Amino acid sequence: MKTINAINPRTMRSNAIKVLGLLAATAVFTSCDNDDDISAENEEEVITTVEYTLTSTTDANNVVVFTSVDADGEGPLSPVETVTGTLMANTVYNGSIKFLNELESPAEDITVEVAEEDDEHEVFYIDSISDLTIAKVDTDVNGNSLGLDTTFTTGASGTGTLTVVLRHEPLKPNDGTLANAGGETDVQVEFDLDVQ
Repeated sequence: MKTINAINPRTMRSNAIKVLGLLAATAVFTSCDNDDDISAENEEEVITTVEYTLTSTTDANNVVVFTSVDADGEGPLSPVETVTGTLMANTVYNGSIKFLNELESPAEDITVEVAEEDDEHEVFYIDSISDLTIAKVDTDVNGNSLGLDTTFTTGASGTGTLTVVLRHEPLKPNDGTLANAGGETDVQVEFDLDVQ
């Protein structure tokens, strides 16, 4: 006569709970590892310094430099903006912009990375003077606007502000506005404008 061992329901339930617990722990550890890998790959660059240089197309001595320096990066100190040189009315300037991380020694030129990943970046220039035009003259690998190089054309004398924004992964092409471009802001600075 064969003996049949009875299955204890409590033992089955206990074993099932242990197995489920092990599976859940494995999933948590696996997802943590994956999250760490993703965040390391997508870590944003630190940009402490923005330098926008304008050189008159008719007078090489007429150079205007807008500089914003955030000495502690994302720390509590506010950026310091300076403007050297004089913006002349009714003048065309060639503009070039640089992004630096001066917390590194020597300073890291983030502009190089922006140029290498040009299809994932775009620089936006927003001014509050109606008689001023800023045109992006460079394009990314797909022919869309980039904005590292510009033409800056002044009209009549006036004062206002200039906001410079570097966007990461904007919609391309876009209508030139931040709202339409979307993406994430890598850095945003604002300067006083004084056209004389």
